[in-house]
Amino acid sequence: MKIAIVCYPTFGGSGVVATELGLELARRGHEIHFITYSQPVRLALLSPNVHFHEVNVPEYPLFHYQPYELALSSKLVDMVKLHKIEVLHVHYAIPHAYAGYMAQQMLKEEGIFIPMVTTLHGTDITLVGNHPFYKPAVTFSINKSDLVTSVSQSLKDNTLELFSITKEIEVIPNFIELAKISQKISCRSAMAHPDERIITHISNFRAVKRIPDVVEIFYRIQQQIPSKLMMVGDGPEKEKAEILCTQLGITDKVIFFGNSNEIDQILQHSDLFLLPSETESFGLAALEAMACGVPVISSNSGGLPEVNLEGYSGYLSEVGNVNEMAKNAIQILSDPARLQEFKSNALKTAEKFDIQHILPLYESVYKRAIDLKKK
Repeated sequence: MKIAIVCYPTFGGSGVVATELGLELARRGHEIHFITYSQPVRLALLSPNVHFHEVNVPEYPLFHYQPYELALSSKLVDMVKLHKIEVLHVHYAIPHAYAGYMAQQMLKEEGIFIPMVTTLHGTDITLVGNHPFYKPAVTFSINKSDLVTSVSQSLKDNTLELFSITKEIEVIPNFIELAKISQKISCRSAMAHPDERIITHISNFRAVKRIPDVVEIFYRIQQQIPSKLMMVGDGPEKEKAEILCTQLGITDKVIFFGNSNEIDQILQHSDLFLLPSETESFGLAALEAMACGVPVISSNSGGLPEVNLEGYSGYLSEVGNVNEMAKNAIQILSDPARLQEFKSNALKTAEKFDIQHILPLYESVYKRAIDLKKK
């Protein structure tokens, strides 16, 4: 199949999932065309089956905000015609499904039908899409998609609750590529002493991630168990976290990495992962940790209970309950045998989300979309 993938080319979960999905599809022999405004961060190597087409947005003084949707839809039309693309897979309802629909209409004028699959990831629904300014456009974009998928049952439920959706939404969870997780290298000593536990958090440091809760939970853990905190990522809450660490007197026990390409190496030396978010449409960071055999302490919110299994791969607590989260963390870390059991369970749970199980679900969706041409 010839598949165009439209996504955000950033460190965010949707961009990572879209890129890894495309690369695996290419390895299976499909022809993949990434269409976005810059090369996706995980698209390090191009292969004969992988192509990248940059969307250029001309600068015009007339526009206060440059019209990316217009440039994207025009680029989609050109690429569909040039490469005879069979299906569009857009990640995020806006602006991508919106631009995809406009491309469909322009192609329709030339007698070309191109089906569009839209995958909902979360922010496009729970944060941006529900804003009164965008809600009509999001509703329209979803309903005009030929097939719609959601990364969790929780996100599907939220979408149906917030919008007047007439399309069936199929749940296809996010995935992990277990075979691609790199082997350990001896960098643990650079993060912590042999007798210290390593606690890790990875995110974009937005307010929804509740970064102060991460610091507060760790503060309680380190009072009872020698440990270090690895803070990976960057965003608006990072400076506040650094200030809080200073106020609590734990700056020597916390390492801020910023955005890193060594996530696997950090996780493989970690003993526990913290994700106390206000909400997560899925919880890809938690899954990445579990794939490295790291148990998770998380909030019981959004799609997290679908990933982190209570009392098995980790523990779930109500949002903001840092005392319980810290108590559960200490319970896991204080007993080496219990910690090893949770590590094993975390990996077993992650194996269910391996890309080899998930990718055929997407292939089935693409085939059904293409079959719409015949009707």
